[in-house]
Amino acid sequence: MLSYQEMWDMPLSAQSAGREGKEAGHIPHLAGNIIYGALFAVFKAAFRFSVHGIEHVRTFSDGRGCVVAGNHASYLDPVFLWLAARPQQWIRFMARDNMFSNAKGIAGQVISRVGAFPVKRGSADRAAIKRASSMLKRGEIVGIFPEGTRRGRGTAAPDLHAGVAFIARMGKAPIVPSSVRGVEKIKPAGSRFLHFPKIEVCFGAPVFLEDFDFLPKEDRLDGASWYVMSECYALSRGVSREQIDMKELFPEAKDFASVFAGRDMSRKGA
Repeated sequence: MLSYQEMWDMPLSAQSAGREGKEAGHIPHLAGNIIYGALFAVFKAAFRFSVHGIEHVRTFSDGRGCVVAGNHASYLDPVFLWLAARPQQWIRFMARDNMFSNAKGIAGQVISRVGAFPVKRGSADRAAIKRASSMLKRGEIVGIFPEGTRRGRGTAAPDLHAGVAFIARMGKAPIVPSSVRGVEKIKPAGSRFLHFPKIEVCFGAPVFLEDFDFLPKEDRLDGASWYVMSECYALSRGVSREQIDMKELFPEAKDFASVFAGRDMSRKGA
């Protein structure tokens, strides 16, 4: 049996392996397909979830890679996003490293078989960045939550990290904003019980890093990450991007509101 460490660097398919010029195998799909079938049946029945804007992800089913970035409100965010893209496409999520050692490594086997790979939180994890950029270059989809942690956990607001834009630039790939609307209602703060609200998984039009070249060089990654997250929160709340107060959401981050006022940086139909 493959170790989960081996799967972190393996392509998801023979086609993506071929794009790297490799003869190596790929992650076996049987376990992933079984997990998908079981989770889809349960989540569809429990949350009646619907998917909007999936065409923005399907655009990249032709062998081009992309980053799917989202705001982070729940442990279930990656599950809903992964289910929304399947069965045609897989999203390979960055997950915090200690998740791979939980339950004596069983959790590591499960999430590695559906394409996840670890990142050390709170540091510039070069191994994770290299893995992610390699995945993008061979036409895979990488899922990232730029906030790094779930919003509402503790008292401090999450930071806005520019790593998502850096990885997209390294992998020469666009970023698709996303959000799982209503997921925070499943277990509201202070509640002892689970709730079963209707969930909407939303994807926005892709954003390309080269479109931010009008910014000073030192601001391009931060500006792109800021813009993408404003799109994610607009999807989450069902409002226009201009209605999102990024200064309130990320008080420590540089505010680009005036820079992007009236600018639509997404490429619809790209």
